[in-house]
Amino acid sequence: MEGTIRPAASPAEAISAMDHLIATSMVGQQEFARQLGLGVTDLVCFAYVLEAGDTPVTAGDLAVRAHVTTGAVTGIINRLERGGYVTRQPDPADRRRVRVVAVPQAADRVRAIYEPYYVRLATLFAQYSPDEVAVIADWFNRAGELAATYLAESCET
Repeated sequence: MEGTIRPAASPAEAISAMDHLIATSMVGQQEFARQLGLGVTDLVCFAYVLEAGDTPVTAGDLAVRAHVTTGAVTGIINRLERGGYVTRQPDPADRRRVRVVAVPQAADRVRAIYEPYYVRLATLFAQYSPDEVAVIADWFNRAGELAATYLAESCET
């Protein structure tokens, strides 16, 4: 929507709105995980597997992304496998490594829960001009990089 006037907001107000969105999203993740019979960290790891698409991820990749130990990620993969969410495949380049692949039916179950929310988000984005959406996407990408860097620096002990 070209020329739409948006209400003024200070950085503090924007941070407050972001904090509210993050808190609501965390509660939503807990609820979605419960509906799927998963823990939140298990759901996060499964989301990373889904994000990889046709490229299998290693247990080590999941451990790094989820900020858990390799021992903990083994338990997560065990639970996901028992629940029918993933399968393990040997890495053809290194037999000591395991690659994790999503089970298509499980991916469909997760998408069924998230899809109505994504439709609503798409409707919200449609209320913004392409230039505004570009700014929002840029901000999310840059804030995500900042958050990942801060997390890495803060968790070094």
